[in-house]
Formats: sequence, structure tokens, C-alpha cells
Amino acid sequence: MTDPLHAELLQLAREAARRAGELLRDGRPADLAVAATKSSPIDVVTEMDIAAEKLITTLIAERRPRDGILGEEGASTDGTSGVRWVIDPLDGTVNYLYGLPTWAVSVAAELDGETVVGAVSAPMRGETYHAVRGGGAWATGAWEGERRLACRPAPPLDQALVSTGFNYVAEVRTHQAEVAHRLIPLLRDIRRSGSAAVDLCDVAAGRLDGFYERGLHPWDLAAGDLIAREAGALTGGRPSQRPSRDLAIAAAPGVFEPLQALLEDFGAWHD
Repeated sequence: MTDPLHAELLQLAREAARRAGELLRDGRPADLAVAATKSSPIDVVTEMDIAAEKLITTLIAERRPRDGILGEEGASTDGTSGVRWVIDPLDGTVNYLYGLPTWAVSVAAELDGETVVGAVSAPMRGETYHAVRGGGAWATGAWEGERRLACRPAPPLDQALVSTGFNYVAEVRTHQAEVAHRLIPLLRDIRRSGSAAVDLCDVAAGRLDGFYERGLHPWDLAAGDLIAREAGALTGGRPSQRPSRDLAIAAAPGVFEPLQALLEDFGAWHD
């Protein structure tokens, strides 16, 4: 039986992700332009990132005013309830800016520092993903009703399809390309979608055997990491560590371990 608080948080996470996704899908202006930059001139924010975060934070503040919030575009409140919302209002901003379909809204809730619910809306796919800790991972889409997610049975590493992402800082991106260059001959292939939230959900849905990336923030990871784990994937960072900005990995058991070992050997986390 789902904990009543977890059920309440999940309902709100799903509603917030859905409504923000609809805003982004239906409200994208034809003349969409960059509103600001962050870590580098190509790390962009659009007016729609800001509008989506405002929609989500306003909804949460109305429903649960004592909760804390951490959002990619600057929302930050401590709260007093023990619940903190971790929000990426538009994961895949560059894709969105260019009109590419791979982008998502990610909304997660932590209770006393542990992620307990997560929801990811991918409107251009017509799909949403959600999970409650201990309750499995689920998706809705073109199929009828909700579908329970399960990661793929592990293939040999040389038959594994793995996704990754690249940082916006040129020096970091160059090192990441060197790591990928060493990995490619050892895998089936590498993909790069431009949205960590979508990649993590694709691991959960069995569309990828694994995913790794360096430089992710809590809002990039929170919902997708829970969804992947609840679908049976293993997640982590460097050996014996949780996912972090140094390194985040999600993969089917049997792929996770050799992939993590290779990434450690190749120095995927190095500055």
C-alpha cells in the first residue's frame, strides 16, 4: 500500500510535470530566443525555461507551502516540512531551442534527503514516466493504460547500447569525447540525446542498456534516477559512491559493473 504522503507527492509531481510540459509544447513562440546563458555561451536559458519553472513552483507553493524547492533556474527555498522539490523545468533546452523533440520536464520530491517520488514528462513523445520509492516505475503513452517499466536483460558489454551527454564547457567536453572514443570499440554503440532525464527513463523502459554522464546537477538526476532504479536498473557514480556531478551512471545489472569499471579506468570523472 502506498504511503499517503508519497501518494500526495506523486500526484502533485505528475500534475506539475504535465502542466509544465503542456505549456512548453503549446506555448513555444515561433521566435523563441536565448534569454540568458550560464556556464558558457552555449549553456542557454530561454524565456520558456523560466515560465515553466514559475508554473511548477507556484503550483507547489499553493498546494504545499511549507515544502522546500530547488530549481534549475534559481528557485531555492529551504522549507520546514522535511520535503524538498527538485525541479528541472526544461531538460534539453538546446534541443527545445532548435525544435528537436527530445526534451522533458523533471519533477522529484525528496523526504529528509531521500528521493521518494519522481515524474518526467516528455510531451513530444506523448509519454510520461513516474515512480514512487518501493513501488516500481510506470509510464503512460501511445499504449493503453499504464505500463510497468523494466530495464533490459543485460547483454554482453560489447552488445550494450549506451547513452551519454556532453558538458557545455569546451575543455570538459573535449575530455568527455576522449572517454567516448575509448569506449565506442567496447560497446554496441553510443547515443547522445541531449536530455539526461529522457536517457534515464529510456534505461528504465529498456530502450538503452546504460547511460553515463559527468557534470549533472541534482535537478538533472533526481526523478530519472529514481525511475531507473525502480525499473530494476543500478545507479551510482564512482565506485561505492552515489550519482554526483563527478559521474552518474544508470544501467541494467550486468552492464553497470563493467561500465563503471571502464569509466573509472578511463578517468571519466577527471577535471
